[in-house]
Amino acid sequence: MINRVLIRMKVVQMLYSYLISANQFSLDTLAESPTKEKRFAHSLYMDMLVLMVKIAQQIERRGGHRPLYETRWIQRITSDEMLKSHMMRSAHDFQLQPMVTPFVEAIKDSALYKRFLKNENSGEAMATDGIWKEIFDIIIAPDTRLAALLRQREDYTLRGVEKMRDMIDDTFSRFYGASDNLTEALKVLKLSMEKSRELYMRMLLLPVELVRLREHDIEEARHKLLPTFEERNPNLRFIENQYVAALSSDDTLMDYASSHSINLFTEDFASLRALLRDIMHSDLYKEYMEFPVTDFDRDCEFWKSVYNDIIFSNPHFLEGLEEQSVYWNDDVEILGTFVIKTLRNFQQGKAHPVLPMYKDEEDARFGADLFSLVVRNHDSYRRTIDTAIDRKKWDTERLAYMDLVIVMTALAEILNFPKIPLKVSFNEYIEIAKSYSMPKSGHFVNGMLRAVLQYLESEGVTIKRDLPDPRKK
Repeated sequence: MINRVLIRMKVVQMLYSYLISANQFSLDTLAESPTKEKRFAHSLYMDMLVLMVKIAQQIERRGGHRPLYETRWIQRITSDEMLKSHMMRSAHDFQLQPMVTPFVEAIKDSALYKRFLKNENSGEAMATDGIWKEIFDIIIAPDTRLAALLRQREDYTLRGVEKMRDMIDDTFSRFYGASDNLTEALKVLKLSMEKSRELYMRMLLLPVELVRLREHDIEEARHKLLPTFEERNPNLRFIENQYVAALSSDDTLMDYASSHSINLFTEDFASLRALLRDIMHSDLYKEYMEFPVTDFDRDCEFWKSVYNDIIFSNPHFLEGLEEQSVYWNDDVEILGTFVIKTLRNFQQGKAHPVLPMYKDEEDARFGADLFSLVVRNHDSYRRTIDTAIDRKKWDTERLAYMDLVIVMTALAEILNFPKIPLKVSFNEYIEIAKSYSMPKSGHFVNGMLRAVLQYLESEGVTIKRDLPDPRKK
């Protein structure tokens, strides 16, 4: 039921908010008119960050892979302009250089690093996120050789060293708090998927609840003090609709409604009443009720038309859904197609007409895997985009940030999901850009993706070759 089109949409929506928050991370700056001690502490703080970068650059595995350098922490701090400037100034006179090799050896021999490699190989992203804080707290900060080297620095004070450690701790806290709360983000993504499932089920239940309401009205009219002939002898075709009877007997649908305490009749009686009134006042309803005879197929066709012509285009109904859940704002259109597909399944007599939440386990993992890949590789993807594009055509600093998020997500999919054809990924993200960003974003995303893929191929990265013809875009 939740296909990859919907998953991609939700991943892009959540990544936009998540990465906007992540971009708020920054390093500590030197205060105006600092004291000598504060200036010493900040200089030492910057040197410690450079030390981590140099250590990360020196630890390689087979094939030139530098696992610690590719962590988000290192990628994040090396993208900071202040640290870049500091590294350039200290390139030929880095005072902590003597500690690089000893720390490289200590880290490579440590249980921390062995656990990190094990978790990295198993794909457990969150288990590798805290490695640098552990390295600093357990290996770097307590080292007596480092302490001796620091005492030789000009303006050294013990309090300055303590301030440096506080600054490092604060920076780690900001990093993990602002940009690395991946576990919580994945929980919200999972909840968003579950709410889509709920909306699908609620939309399937609508005919059942509308018939229930109509049946309630008929019974009340029959028990009036002076019922009319029509009230005593109502046309029961609407409440005896065979498709609705099939829905009411479907164990998957009814068990879900029961386990999730869904009862549209009591939850929003006014909206249900308004929707029933619109249906009963329609020509569609009149024609159906006056038809000489109906069968299961015609009953299904009636509800298909009700969905398409009345429910899915009813502004009050749609506004009501948006008020009930923030997750449903953009889901109705695509979930509506699933509802119609389910109706056809009933019509065709399929054994299990209600769609499962996911087609298979691979689809169930797709959203979380895609989201995590973009978060983990955000900085490298951004650098790739910045390097690949023609600055005369695009300035990434001025492009809509949503466009960049879409391109990074598309890039993550293209590079990491080889079973998905390139043209599928291309077309899907261009459509997302058209729906969620600026008017010309489809064109921008198309052009940027082509430029990025051409650049990657020139760098030796193998790209699937089924790219759509640009003249058809």
